[in-house]
Amino acid sequence: MLDTATIQQITSQMELLWKSVPVSFTALMPCVNPIGTAIILSSLTTGTDPKTRKQLARRIALNAAALLIGSLLIGSHLLQFFGVSVPIVQAVGGFVLASMGWKMLNKQDSADDHDKSTAAVSESSSLWSRVFYPFTFPITVGPGCVAVAITLSAHSQKGDMIGTALAQTGDIIGILAVSALVYLCFQYSAFVMRSLGESGTAVLMRLISFLVTCIGIQISWEGLQILARQLDH
Repeated sequence: MLDTATIQQITSQMELLWKSVPVSFTALMPCVNPIGTAIILSSLTTGTDPKTRKQLARRIALNAAALLIGSLLIGSHLLQFFGVSVPIVQAVGGFVLASMGWKMLNKQDSADDHDKSTAAVSESSSLWSRVFYPFTFPITVGPGCVAVAITLSAHSQKGDMIGTALAQTGDIIGILAVSALVYLCFQYSAFVMRSLGESGTAVLMRLISFLVTCIGIQISWEGLQILARQLDH
């Protein structure tokens, strides 16, 4: 039988896993924003049949999961190799995300532009050529999301191999949960848009664009604060 010290050690290690799941899920959810992303993707793939939409949703969700998990697993090592710090990635990635949100917020939609974009993107070959760029990156997983994943990578380093592996496993579970939401939201986005109507969708798009801008500024601010503290020392 296991003694008390061993049981406590195993319990402590398992806590690393289960505590990492909500941390990664909560950190990535507002950045990925599955509902807002699904509405944007739906507007770019208007006219696609349900079967194609389901296939696109699956491919985008898998790409998003692979990109985030890759950033998590090799992010900290890649930064060390190039000599780039996590705060720098946060600051720059946040500014890029905020810029994207600001452009979306101030975009003026017109019927002619919408018809042209719909006709261009509705072609099957055009759709599949855009699955990774721009549908997966940067629309679904932007620079801010990569910065968050790299930050989680640095946070999951626990000083020992088992602790780090358990923490990263929890982060991966959180990433897979976010990716599953991306799949579900995009697959059923047409139903949501029909329920909201044209005006409701436009209002929601503006709100989401504003939130993306705010999230980008928040990520940049956190990175700049860390850099400022490093200068003080």
